[in-house]
Amino acid sequence: MVKSFKVLIKIGNSTREIGVFAALVLLVIFFSITSPYFLKVNNLLNIIRQISLLGIISMGMTMVIVSGEIDLSVGAVYGAAAIVCGMIITNGGPIWLGIVSALLTGFFFGALNGVLSTYGRIPALIVTLGMMNIARGSVLVLSGARVISLSSRTVSAEGLDSFLFLGQGKIFQIPIISIIFILTVIIANIIYSKTLLGFRMRAVGGNKSAARAAGINQKFIKIAAFSLTGLLCAIGGILNLSSLANVQGTTGSGLELDVISAVIIGGTSLNGGEGTILGTFIGVLIMGVLKNGIILLGVSPFLQMLIIGIVIIAAVAIDMWSRSKSE
Repeated sequence: MVKSFKVLIKIGNSTREIGVFAALVLLVIFFSITSPYFLKVNNLLNIIRQISLLGIISMGMTMVIVSGEIDLSVGAVYGAAAIVCGMIITNGGPIWLGIVSALLTGFFFGALNGVLSTYGRIPALIVTLGMMNIARGSVLVLSGARVISLSSRTVSAEGLDSFLFLGQGKIFQIPIISIIFILTVIIANIIYSKTLLGFRMRAVGGNKSAARAAGINQKFIKIAAFSLTGLLCAIGGILNLSSLANVQGTTGSGLELDVISAVIIGGTSLNGGEGTILGTFIGVLIMGVLKNGIILLGVSPFLQMLIIGIVIIAAVAIDMWSRSKSE
């Protein structure tokens, strides 16, 4: 029975991934024809770099949504982790302490989201919406709403150049930030597809009654999904600080919308139980290609929002239609 369930999930997910990949190919062909600059190596590398932070956080969001929940606090946690890291470094603390503190900050907010939505029995939508304001307000108070900059004048600790190299450096012309993104995708895919934790995430999101009957600790699984997402938000925040060498309390505002959009476009169902890391990876690429191509065509930023909104609604509509058809 379990084997049959796994086979059905695998077939369904493969079909989704093929459809999403076909959409990506069509977009690439369209922008290649309409813009002579789109297929330039520098532009393609620029796309990969631009989607890296979005992609890292999207890996965690996939696990949360597949588990049957949602996280609206990712943008605020991303900014909070970056602020914590920046404040410790600029106040004389060692860089490693700033990084560790940022990671703990992300993990704390993620775990707290999970605990409140499971043991507290508060809908994740409400919990994470409140946590978004708590995280954002906390760092604005701590930082005094000022911009925190990393330079030789503000940082006395050793290793600043190495830290900045994480976000600004390249290896064989490939941005290190993009290499970290790819490594994150690989690790997330192993956790999601090859471990018992990943299977249980899909089981909990797909059928709570069956998961309960199978003896799966649903609370632990959901807390794990939220905690991993918080940790990935912190990694993204650290890399953002390293890349820009500055951060402020409003960093990450609206990021949650792009993250959720990429996950949904990648074929993950908002109803839970269905979705893949590979699908999300393709969804992130679609978001990057779409935004980059629209800019190259000189389209208004306001029209960009309209187009992306239409794409999101279409992706959800297709998901609901395919789900009702299969049922």
